[in-house]
Amino acid sequence: MVDRVLGVLGGMGPLASAHFMLRLTLLTPAGRDQDHIPAVLWSDPRVPDRTAARLAGGIDPLPALLRGIEGLASAGAGAIVIPCNTAHGWYAGMQAGTKLPILHIVEATGDELTRLRVPPGRIGVMGTAATLAMRLYQQGLERRGFDCIVPTEAEMASHVSPAIAEVKANRVAAAYEPLAEIAQRLIGRGARAVVLGCTEIPLGIQAGPALPFPVADSIDALARAGIDWAMA
Repeated sequence: MVDRVLGVLGGMGPLASAHFMLRLTLLTPAGRDQDHIPAVLWSDPRVPDRTAARLAGGIDPLPALLRGIEGLASAGAGAIVIPCNTAHGWYAGMQAGTKLPILHIVEATGDELTRLRVPPGRIGVMGTAATLAMRLYQQGLERRGFDCIVPTEAEMASHVSPAIAEVKANRVAAAYEPLAEIAQRLIGRGARAVVLGCTEIPLGIQAGPALPFPVADSIDALARAGIDWAMA
């Protein structure tokens, strides 16, 4: 029986958080209820928009993020995972505000690339405009020997950002074609694999045929990191 309680700081967006809980359950090696990971989901969609905060001077989301972390701590969580990549732009402030460890989604995704046996070299990274502008993945994965390429500003405006918005609006199937097209373009530019560095993107990609190249899903990566922590 697993005793460690995992806190999930979610709502960014709600569908991605719900999908994280599904993947946490399905990836856990369990034969009965009691073998699964005790988890508390704090799904608060009122957290101010992270991309607007970073790129357009929008409301700072840190107070709302810290409020969620405090709620999870009060509920008995022993560690925190955040199934929102862009929120990790406030990782330092969140970690400074709690004694609980926060498992970093970029580190988890780096481990996922290792699990997928993707060798060091050129990889593609897809994410929100803010995640890419903050270079969260570029900095984190370059330390592991990866050379990250990202969509152009035009591709972000025409394909990726609208597709993320479709998922947030529960029109998941509409997101597949634009996301798959950009992933294919990154492979065409020499990427050996593509990182899905926004937790809405895996939902869009899974709405259509599987892509014929390695894909590192940041939701699955974070779920595996949470399982590893809980079962350590």
